[in-house]
Amino acid sequence: MKRLLTIILAITFLTGCGSSSDEKNKLKPGSSISRDLPEIQKEGTLKVLVNYSSTSYFLYRGKPMGFEYELLQRLAKDLDLNLELVVVENLDSVFQYINNGKADMIAHGMTITTERKEKVDFTNYLYLTSQVLVQKKPDNWRNISWANTQRHLIHDAIDLIGDTVSVRENSSYMDRINNLSMELGGKIYIDTLSGTLSTEEIMKKVADGEIKYTVADKNLAKVSAVNYPILDITVPLSLSQRIGWAVRKNSPELLASVNEWIAKEKKKVPYYVIYNRYFKNKRDFKRRIKSEFMSLNGNQISKYDDIIKKYAENLGWDWRLVASLIYQESRFKNNAKSWAGAKGLMQIMPRTAESLGIKNPNSPEQSVKGGTLYLKKIYNRLDGINDSTQRIKFTMASYNCGYSHVKDARFLAKQENLNPNLWDGHVEKMVMALSYPKNYNKEGVHYGYVRGIEPVTYVGQIFKRYDHYVKFIEE
Repeated sequence: MKRLLTIILAITFLTGCGSSSDEKNKLKPGSSISRDLPEIQKEGTLKVLVNYSSTSYFLYRGKPMGFEYELLQRLAKDLDLNLELVVVENLDSVFQYINNGKADMIAHGMTITTERKEKVDFTNYLYLTSQVLVQKKPDNWRNISWANTQRHLIHDAIDLIGDTVSVRENSSYMDRINNLSMELGGKIYIDTLSGTLSTEEIMKKVADGEIKYTVADKNLAKVSAVNYPILDITVPLSLSQRIGWAVRKNSPELLASVNEWIAKEKKKVPYYVIYNRYFKNKRDFKRRIKSEFMSLNGNQISKYDDIIKKYAENLGWDWRLVASLIYQESRFKNNAKSWAGAKGLMQIMPRTAESLGIKNPNSPEQSVKGGTLYLKKIYNRLDGINDSTQRIKFTMASYNCGYSHVKDARFLAKQENLNPNLWDGHVEKMVMALSYPKNYNKEGVHYGYVRGIEPVTYVGQIFKRYDHYVKFIEE
């Protein structure tokens, strides 16, 4: 009964049933929720489905990365929208998710096909690629001649007739194999794989001998083959194909805006720098994919995770939030030194380090221990702030620009009929206001000028990065 209840709850969650708002958005078969650019702009957030993979969206050494991730950051900035990434684990569900309103756009390297165009509207293509066969060389391929290696491989798609190729169900790869069977006039059998498997994971199955053949886009195959040199990806299976993103068919304004942005972006250098970073720079790809600090490879953010967990527990914060703060301070470089003289992972000033008993600021253990102790002192000193998340934001702002400046900002908030106990949209505005003489010279403001953009950006970026950490790293 417990297992049955779990399944029922999971189905309820995945299908979005159970709340009154969901009931309003409940769709008839073949229908789609109505939400275009004006509604998105009114809400202020663009929700995008992304796939968790080594080229699309991932975490590396504490930093979110990926081709889609970087481009989406630029798109959201261009549209003046916040960006909310929705990681989809099963690629078979993407059209359902977008049409029921869980996201506004699919940003995954999707081949533009006639069949898919019946379900969604595609953007102008981002790049061209083609599909190739992925097969395994002999296990001893390094010790035998090239000619012998070639004898173990197939060199033409026609040789697949009567054999089996493993691909994700409902993928463009599956469509291509079906079309290839018709074009060649012979049956190619398909072993359907789960939509939860990424292309890289399926290629690894070929490398490990679990499956015989699969299909991949050439650009993805080339970077993945760097990690698995035993794979052969030389047999073409298609002509050039267009790869794009997708929106609901009832979102013409969003589609037009994204297409306009793509046209502008493809005329700029950064677009091609980003593309090369993920699809052409094999050395960087190999370094990332082999790193224990890539989220695809394990549950690690940095080599200091154990230390961070230890002292985050004393502080009472999620260790991933503390890790995000440390990344903001030093990028996890224990010998980092700021222009003002702050040192170590948590960039503690010399006088503060002395008061905290830190003898060696470059010691990761001493820095994290002292930094979290300092954060706890600030947290406990703040009065009247009952919401724990808001109190953490005040603490972080104080860590960045000083408790006294934040105290002045809370004073100003009262003068301006804002809530002195609420950071978001209230005290953060007054911290920004302390950049101007008319505010920091006011009677009752005791600690003068502060460059307000720094603590506001500081808090915002830490929490934004923390959202990525939560997606990738278990607590």
